[in-house]
Amino acid sequence: MQRDISHAVKFRFHQRKNGGLNKLRDGGPAILMGGNVKKLLCVAMLGGASMNLGGCATVLNGTSQPVSFRSEPPGADAALINGMHCTTPCQFSMKRGHDSSVTLTLAGYEPVTVYMQSRTGGSTFGNVLAGGIIGGVIDGSNGASNHLYPNPVYIKLAPVGSREPAMLLDKDGKVISTVDEYNLTVEADVRKGLEEQGYFPMGSGNSQ
Repeated sequence: MQRDISHAVKFRFHQRKNGGLNKLRDGGPAILMGGNVKKLLCVAMLGGASMNLGGCATVLNGTSQPVSFRSEPPGADAALINGMHCTTPCQFSMKRGHDSSVTLTLAGYEPVTVYMQSRTGGSTFGNVLAGGIIGGVIDGSNGASNHLYPNPVYIKLAPVGSREPAMLLDKDGKVISTVDEYNLTVEADVRKGLEEQGYFPMGSGNSQ
């Protein structure tokens, strides 16, 4: 693959030298220039090569992702555990590798807290093949191979006194589960992550 990429570079400059249409200096294909080189190599390596370029997911995904917060009805205060607030519908850029939680409050409705789990993405194994052990370690340590779930955090709020549970919805507004059922499946893992970030005392378990 290294030889093929080198050949591609020589071919492009040969075209430029001989007046070809793909002139790099005239705004032609720039995938072999500047910071895009590493992106090209990462894509090429994921296709089958095994060069030691660390952190392909870091290059392609970044260590943060946009996370949307929505509620039914809208207008709820969304308070993240790190102190950030917004009014639904809204969006924050959040670290892929950091577990989190958000509490939604709206007058006339029961407040509800939703755990946000940092999940390993499917690209981790490919990153090890493409970027070597170093690349896999980089992407794993900085969270670039992860993604936060749920996204969007879309909640149907329960009216006060209704005894209805708050519901977790998908992006199209269809019911996934109750918030309590979802939280129960991820609570232990997310709580551990929040403890590691210093939001709860280590070993606090399920205590609030």
